[in-house]
Amino acid sequence: MSTTTAARRVTPATTTVHPGYRTLWRWHFYAGLFVMPFLVVLAITGTLYCFQPQIEPLLYPQRLIVAPQAVPRLPEEALLARARAAMPPTAVALTAVVASAPERSAEFVFRLADGDKQSVYVNPYTGAVLGMLSVERRFMQVDRMLHRKLLLGKPGELLMELAACWTLVMIGTGVALWWPRGKTTARAALLPYFALKGRALWKNVHAVLGIWLALGALAFVLTGLPWTGSWGKQFKALATAANLGAPPGSWGGLPLTSVMPGKSGKQPSIADKRAENATHDEHAEHNGHGPQAAGVDSMPGMVMDDLPLPLTPWAVGNTRVPSSNSRSSSDDASAAHPLPLGRVVALAASLGVTDGYNIVLPASATGVYTVSYFPDDPKNERTLYIDQYSGAILKDIRYDDYGAVSKAVSYGTSLHMGRYFGVANQILCAAISLGLAAMAVTGCVMWWKRRPQRSLGAPSRERAAPPMRGWKTGLLLLGIVFPLMGATLLAVWLADRAIFGRASRRVGVGVDQTESAQR
Repeated sequence: MSTTTAARRVTPATTTVHPGYRTLWRWHFYAGLFVMPFLVVLAITGTLYCFQPQIEPLLYPQRLIVAPQAVPRLPEEALLARARAAMPPTAVALTAVVASAPERSAEFVFRLADGDKQSVYVNPYTGAVLGMLSVERRFMQVDRMLHRKLLLGKPGELLMELAACWTLVMIGTGVALWWPRGKTTARAALLPYFALKGRALWKNVHAVLGIWLALGALAFVLTGLPWTGSWGKQFKALATAANLGAPPGSWGGLPLTSVMPGKSGKQPSIADKRAENATHDEHAEHNGHGPQAAGVDSMPGMVMDDLPLPLTPWAVGNTRVPSSNSRSSSDDASAAHPLPLGRVVALAASLGVTDGYNIVLPASATGVYTVSYFPDDPKNERTLYIDQYSGAILKDIRYDDYGAVSKAVSYGTSLHMGRYFGVANQILCAAISLGLAAMAVTGCVMWWKRRPQRSLGAPSRERAAPPMRGWKTGLLLLGIVFPLMGATLLAVWLADRAIFGRASRRVGVGVDQTESAQR
């Protein structure tokens, strides 16, 4: 069988172009042209981040790994004291990373005077300081920032958000172009035909690989968008306003703020609490929750996303951090002593949080211990706020307290990061990610093989394109749901008509037929 005959049997739609085909192809081309470079970055960085638990111990074995010993671990407060002694006097202890695995070192995060954050690693059996790492410059943090914002700050974050939105256009038009028509068999549509040669083979592999990856790519986009800094932030606010996000939390009848012990202190009344809460909310409105707040004292208006945590559950990102409110004299305050870190670890364990969590340390007399547990199974997510003097649980947020949207996002996040069902989840995410990178490569090769000289090579317009009202309605809705993307859709449409419109109108019927055969 000749290559031409094989091509006809595998993809009959290439010889008889249905109305609207070139319009879909044109939008698929524009979406791919923009998305493909970002898709390669997302695929590589996402795959690496999925395997963080396996990669980091290989990168930093002297710091993260210790030899297990048949002796009890040193108390947490003793390990913190060893870490603090290794840092400059001006360094502030921010976070304790609690990992009970016998081969893992103890980790504490400090903020230096210049604002940089350093992790200090301590042998939990001997108290020896094993070394330090910059939080922002460690490999996996750099990889994560590349994945989220290309290391370009807010502009990079917006670019990645746009790339994710345009991926939806690429998926939709790609599926429509692949859709079997005529006498195409299921095998021809779903399995590559390697007897083809040249561009026909690249096209066949691209189409078949794309349809197998379409569902995974769609899942990646939809589970990643809630974490974006622009649309994701607004989506979270909307979900919370509709009571579908995170509720204020389960209070258990305890006050929002605790009172520092002291002779002259007295318990605040309900009216006092309400007035103080109103003050907190007003402070939040006027001061926001920018990154400058990270690592500073627990103060009115501070939310979970402001705390020095590597990751927090999506549902609690906007939850306000309570505070220990001192109503005693300065003499009483100086006599009060916070609970040792070991007591907080024991208290968390008594509440079912035993391993793989972070404790944000109180940075002032009004600070609280914040326990953030972000496990692989979203149903076990937990956020605790503990009074630093009495150990009272000021706030306890569990998965059951989340709204329907937050619960769905929690599961989506766990699957997106390759955490929900262990190594198999990691392998699945890696296969989808690398498959999408392969799509970028095959798409680029196809474009290179058909590109005209001194031209972008966009598919020509149809002379009598059908109305395609369904597609236009879909793009309009997509632009409304994602306003940033809507603006770029309009810009691309205007640029296409203004810059490439005249050239497209000069294309004759013979050129169109040749282009269709190439496609």
